[in-house]
Amino acid sequence: MKRIWPALLAAAVLLQVPAAGAATVAVPAVSAAPASRQLQALGDAYYEAMARFDPVAATQAGDNRYDDQLGMTIAPGARARQFARYRQFSARLRAIPRARLARADRLSYDTLAFELATLQAQQAFPDHLLPIEHMASMPVLLANFAGGDSSQPIASVRQYEAYLSRLSQLPGWIAQAIANMHAGMKSGVVQPKALMVSLLPQLKSLAVATPEASVYYLPINALPASFPDADKRRLTAAYRATLARHTLPALARLASFIENDYLPACRDSAGYGALPNGAAWYRFQVARHTTTSMLPEQIHELGLQEVARIQRQFAELGPKLGYAGEASGLPVWVAQQPQFYPFKTDADVQAVFTALNAQLDGKLPALFSVLPKARLDLQLEPELSRATASNHYSPPSGDGKRPGVFWSVVNDAGKYNSTGMTTLFLHEGKPGHHFHLARMVELPLPDFRKFGGNNAYTEGWALYAESLGKEMGLFDDPAQYFGHLNAELLRAVRLVVDTGLHAKGWSREQAIAYMRDTLGFGARAASETERYMAWPGQALSYKIGQLKIAELRQRAADRLGAKFSLPAFHEVILGDGTLPLSLLEAKVDQWISEQQ
Repeated sequence: MKRIWPALLAAAVLLQVPAAGAATVAVPAVSAAPASRQLQALGDAYYEAMARFDPVAATQAGDNRYDDQLGMTIAPGARARQFARYRQFSARLRAIPRARLARADRLSYDTLAFELATLQAQQAFPDHLLPIEHMASMPVLLANFAGGDSSQPIASVRQYEAYLSRLSQLPGWIAQAIANMHAGMKSGVVQPKALMVSLLPQLKSLAVATPEASVYYLPINALPASFPDADKRRLTAAYRATLARHTLPALARLASFIENDYLPACRDSAGYGALPNGAAWYRFQVARHTTTSMLPEQIHELGLQEVARIQRQFAELGPKLGYAGEASGLPVWVAQQPQFYPFKTDADVQAVFTALNAQLDGKLPALFSVLPKARLDLQLEPELSRATASNHYSPPSGDGKRPGVFWSVVNDAGKYNSTGMTTLFLHEGKPGHHFHLARMVELPLPDFRKFGGNNAYTEGWALYAESLGKEMGLFDDPAQYFGHLNAELLRAVRLVVDTGLHAKGWSREQAIAYMRDTLGFGARAASETERYMAWPGQALSYKIGQLKIAELRQRAADRLGAKFSLPAFHEVILGDGTLPLSLLEAKVDQWISEQQ
């Protein structure tokens, strides 16, 4: 999973875009200068408004210009002003003559139209009343930044001051979050109890008694020897004072509020369907994350079909692993086999990923005509968030100084199943997120596209990338091929569970039971279910996007025959960066037409 700027997730259902056939219309080789300049100016203004409104999201996306700002996206007034800006940007976009734009600019025009339509539709749903959950709350995000090896660098005096500035602003954010939750309690817009139960230990671990015991104090413990002594003394005193007087007391108030006031008022239900206007809210989330007009009911049925298809493949694979039972029981059987748990330490796990990374360096050039310039680093997820985190990728910085990073989550090396490691690395590392998102930094794209995106393309590409392991011979080992199929089964199960929770009234326990029975999950069934409860619709994007890319590849291969080139196809998919699925399909159809 790549952490993506949530405000830039587009939804096809909200806007009529050119159909696939429209891509064949003659397009100017070079944009008419006034129209191109207008679009560039508008795109720059839009991105700047987004980055200033949500500077932490900008940091996560690789834009470090506002690392000293926290932003107040959850404040009702700031939120209303931002929606007004979106309407103004839409009016300016409509005034630009699209027909005078060159192909690349048209892609940016259509992508911007997608995003603005989505953002305006979001105003109908009071997401600011749900400001905190266990997956990515603001206090935990800042704690994850504290080591300086994540999205926010903390190495220079100025960077130390920037992080301190954010810590000083956290109490204001917490006060607004508590006010929002009070409002949500009155209107019935509250989180499920289970999510707050998972969040509370995180908050209590942050609300320590002294600055020196705080994770936010880590930068001071790692002060570079090269800093002048005066700066060391000044920064140490400032961090201690800010934490002791402001940040830590605010965290204690938040933890107390969650435990004593909010948690008792939270709901027993699991899905958005239980919220006011919840059915429409969830349909919006589905459209937002998949960039399609598919309905929850359609996706639920598709998920059941995909689960059945993959289980048929299990029936063929099981005997190769020594399993003779029902296909649906294969994941449970594999999960019980000691030979698939060979590790004793975190380093043992990381060594396998390191070797796989080197192996792929020799195989991927045959499948890709262009490789990213940024290197890929492998890191363990920080201990603070490890218990609730999923494996994920963070992109390189725009200046090229920070590499892309694959963050692996190892809570207990002795219980780490080895069968899924190859497919996991293909997804989160390369050629999955790294080949997409590291390339994004290099492409001549406007900033709103370079630092934005949508989940259907991003996660769909990464899931498609997993399938390339078979072509590279990485799944010749039946255990690793099982891991690949089981990972694909997880994405199919997500279609069932996400829609089950939010559209069909499933309980948390019902979802957990389905995941245990279908995937053989133990404790992970609960953490995965709670992820879908916290991020409705996000998990749908993987399979929906992957199915579309696979469909486009098959279409191109069928129509082009001997002219089909897999490296060329991959460059068509990746070469213009992230696109909504309908625009990606139009682009591929145009390429097919040009090759025939």
